[in-house]
Formats: sequence, structure tokens, C-alpha cells
Amino acid sequence: MRKLKNSELNRLDVEGYKKAEKNPVIVVLDNIRSQNNIGSVFRTADAFRIQGVYLCGITARPPHREIQKTALGATETVDWKYFSNTTEAIKELKKDGYLILVLEQTDNSINLKDLTASNKDKLAIILGNEVKGVGDEAVQLADKCVEIPQFGTKHSFNVAVSCGIVLWDLLLKMNRI
Repeated sequence: MRKLKNSELNRLDVEGYKKAEKNPVIVVLDNIRSQNNIGSVFRTADAFRIQGVYLCGITARPPHREIQKTALGATETVDWKYFSNTTEAIKELKKDGYLILVLEQTDNSINLKDLTASNKDKLAIILGNEVKGVGDEAVQLADKCVEIPQFGTKHSFNVAVSCGIVLWDLLLKMNRI
């Protein structure tokens, strides 16, 4: 067994990526404070070729050196939009036919393993602030709240890790992987 060289991975270039069909998923970042997390979400969004990333509230916007450290150029490939608040983003997404999923621990959260999705769905997943989680207004506007099961002593995953877990799971359920 040997590791593949980058030249053997057959990755798209920026132009090819821009033209390629995207998976109908939008990641909404609700007041994310860590620019490293923002960059990691962009990199994951690029890897899964999702429709775009919506940056809301205090979430920093590219170009920014700290975002680029972890995005590694993904801000050049992944479409993104900024909204002054998450409520505006949700209203636009609902108008465009997206099902709004909030990743949050609530009294009515659905375990991620129990969430269903089809390849015809248009989904938006809202990820919240590293300390406060998803804002209450966004939770109230959600179609569903989803929770990643955890078995240790901590109450949450890092937001960028959560993004990767949820996107992988959603795209598997949508038969897009």
C-alpha cells in the first residue's frame, strides 16, 4: 500500500469546481467567532461540493488571513453570502424552498441517525456559536432540530467537526456520496 500523490487524486481545478453540479445543501454559520472554524467549514464545504455557506452576524467574512489558514483556498471555490443576522438568511432559504435544520440540543431534537433525507431535498443546516449555540430566534424558525449523539463527558463537538459529521451523514442519506 502507498499513499497517493496529489497529482493522482484527480481533483477539480477552481474553474472545473465552479462549473460542477453542487449538492443542494447550504451551511449557515450563526455568529461563529473562530476564524479557524470558519475556514474549516469552507474546506469541508468544498470537499462535499455543497451549494454554499451563509455567514451571519459576527461571523467573519473572506478574505481574511485567519480564515485562509484553514480554508486553504476554499473561499475561492465555495459560494458564500453574508447576512447581518441569521433570521434574514432563514427567511431567504425558506423562500427558496430549503428545509431548515438547526444543529442544537433542544427538547424536541431528532437524533441525527433518525433524520431522513432524499436526493430531492434542499437542505440548510444551521451551526451555532461556539459558546452559546444557535440563537433562539433561529431555533424557533427551524423546521427540525437535529442532535449528534455523544457518549462522553463533553456537551458538544467543535463546530467545524460537527459540520463534517452532519454533511457526511446528510449526503449519504441523500444518496449523493
